[in-house]
Amino acid sequence: MNFIKIFVQFLKDAYYELSKVTWLGKKEVIGTTLVVIVFATTVSIFISIVDLLLNVIMRTIL
Repeated sequence: MNFIKIFVQFLKDAYYELSKVTWLGKKEVIGTTLVVIVFATTVSIFISIVDLLLNVIMRTIL
């Protein structure tokens, strides 16, 4: 029974804390999403190029 009281209090506290959160606007969400997509794409291209170069070097050595 004590577990249920603790859990209910946790949910109340979580709801209270969530009500204090300031959510981003649509413009900010779209902007940050685009930054993440561009960054992830750039890093994946860089890693692919490095992988290809290392593959060529290893084939040359072996």
